[in-house]
Amino acid sequence: MSPVKLTRRQFFKVTSAGLGGSSIALLGFSPTEALAEVRTYKLTRAVETRNTCPYCSVACGVLMYSIGDKSKNVQQDIIHLEGDPDNPVNRGSLCPKGAGLLDFIHSKDRLKYPEVREPGTSEWKRISWNDAFNRIAALMKEDRDANFIARNEEGATVNRWLSTGFLAASASSNESGYITHKVVRSTGMIAFDNQARV
Repeated sequence: MSPVKLTRRQFFKVTSAGLGGSSIALLGFSPTEALAEVRTYKLTRAVETRNTCPYCSVACGVLMYSIGDKSKNVQQDIIHLEGDPDNPVNRGSLCPKGAGLLDFIHSKDRLKYPEVREPGTSEWKRISWNDAFNRIAALMKEDRDANFIARNEEGATVNRWLSTGFLAASASSNESGYITHKVVRSTGMIAFDNQARV
């Protein structure tokens, strides 16, 4: 490729045109209208909610930012998620799974409501939360009444319930774990484990 050959006169014409054009633009004269706007920070109108990552037993703190018109019965839409810098567990950092929680939240396959499969059927049907809690409580009471062991063979009080177990959530705070342990043990359950070990 051959170099461009300019005479001295052509060089001055080109540079003076460029200099003149840039000077005019600096003075505020522009050949086209410049569009400028101040972009607002995307989380300005968002509502911040603290929560715990549901994946593993580390229980990292997350900040969820939702947006909506805050009207009654209007569901907020979560638009951003990040680690909670005030949480003593993760101090603002998240692992790749925790950083991808937004995809988990908005997944079309995510189960959001309780379902039950009645005995003898192959279909799952959606039930209300009240029905789910009442059903669980009734089945637990029925099983505890039928299988509770108050005393062993020697006559010592043992208060054991061996036919039902409890699997606790791993992403709970120490306080939630303590209360869960107290409630489960007070019923006499021996089989009590944590999701993190499964």
